[in-house]
Amino acid sequence: MDPYIGQIQLFPYNFEPRGWMLCDGRSLPIMQNQALYSLIGTNFGGNGSANFNIPDLRNANPLANTNQMKYYIAVQGLYPQRS
Repeated sequence: MDPYIGQIQLFPYNFEPRGWMLCDGRSLPIMQNQALYSLIGTNFGGNGSANFNIPDLRNANPLANTNQMKYYIAVQGLYPQRS
């Protein structure tokens, strides 16, 4: 099953699976990530003309004091359609 772009999910990995990025607050260029930008905009930072930020969920680990689970955001997949 393909994820929706912008979907956030927990994975027990220490690497970024293909099509996913670690939710670490990094800045992304709008031109290379137009679909994701159209969904989340500048809600998590960025200037809105050249870049935007993905959410920073590094401290939202549900297993406190461990690094076993991390949040990742889908940057490839299905574009969510409105009905």
